[in-house]
Amino acid sequence: MYQFGPHKITDSQVFFKSKYCLDVLVISRRVAPRVRDLSDEEATDMMLSAKSIGNVVENAYECTSLTTVIQDGPQAGQTVPHVHMHVIPRKVGDWANNDDIYDELAGKSKIRVDNEERLPRSEQEMKEEADMLRPFFISTN
Repeated sequence: MYQFGPHKITDSQVFFKSKYCLDVLVISRRVAPRVRDLSDEEATDMMLSAKSIGNVVENAYECTSLTTVIQDGPQAGQTVPHVHMHVIPRKVGDWANNDDIYDELAGKSKIRVDNEERLPRSEQEMKEEADMLRPFFISTN
């Protein structure tokens, strides 16, 4: 069991682990509210983890690009007080206006990504996605 701010993440939802980080929503293993609260080792590990995860996500979801985002503090759109990086697979034409993704992350669009209006994925859905991606990281877990 891992902590993501006030939320619990079960082992079944985790497919990537490094010394300091977990998963596609790359979170520090230690609860740190902001980037400035990470040690240099943790910050470096977060970026290297995002790089590894991004390579797998691009292949697994057959995308051509990634949006990697850290919303660092509430005025930047951070809704959980635990530093985290979104790794979002991108394809040509996935948003009519490329920058609309930032409105979604900030909760300003009609389609919500990270707030209470979006129906949460079930633990089973998250487990199934983790089960699909985990084999790509067996050597690093």
